[in-house]
Amino acid sequence: MAKVYGILGDIHANIDALSVVVDDAASQGVTDWICTGDIVGYNACPSECIRAVRDVLKAPVVCGNHDYYVAYEQNLADFHPAAAQAVLWTREHISADEMDWLRSLPMTKPVMGMTLVHATMDMPDHWGYIFDDLQAASHFVYQKTPLCFHGHTHVPVVYEKTAFGAMHHDPRQFEGGEFRVLPGRQYFINVGSVGQPRDGDPRASYVIFDTASRTVRFCRLPHDVASAQARDRAAGLPERCAARLEVGN
Repeated sequence: MAKVYGILGDIHANIDALSVVVDDAASQGVTDWICTGDIVGYNACPSECIRAVRDVLKAPVVCGNHDYYVAYEQNLADFHPAAAQAVLWTREHISADEMDWLRSLPMTKPVMGMTLVHATMDMPDHWGYIFDDLQAASHFVYQKTPLCFHGHTHVPVVYEKTAFGAMHHDPRQFEGGEFRVLPGRQYFINVGSVGQPRDGDPRASYVIFDTASRTVRFCRLPHDVASAQARDRAAGLPERCAARLEVGN
């Protein structure tokens, strides 16, 4: 049965951005949802975002590094101080039930012949970043499905496996943000970030995948950044968390 998936990740407790994405997806014919993790962290509405993904969207979800560090008492020495402070704040502002749900999230998940991961397939719990074709080529050794969707870098990009390794495609080069998945190829697709983009574009990012047409479309949406910033500041989160929302980095 054909489906139209809305695929999103790195929401980072930004309910203002998430609400805009959900509303847009409804108008685009999205029937099902997938989430590549990091529902919490950085911003001030973790419970609202957990409930939206879990109870409203009913999306299959994988664990992101912020989800993991909120749910488990891990050393935060490797985190940026603002990110670490947001993790500690989030631990105090979600329920025991929500904490248990974060702990239940798998590192990888198959969905209808696709794979979900937050970071990489080789060591998904080590939270490695993929920023270039060489790193993507290493990932493809472990990817067994034609499509794998991920997040983590907050930058939308398509990596394609080739006979010579891997090559990347900037979604801004696709007409209408859309490309067709070709048979016999493998793709590792970063859907960007809903709640804290880092590609210089502050608009929320998500992907629509139509299984009938085999098209992937990257969508960018403006949202009420000022409202999200006000929530962060009222919550006492680090100023960096609020300030970066308006510049997209």
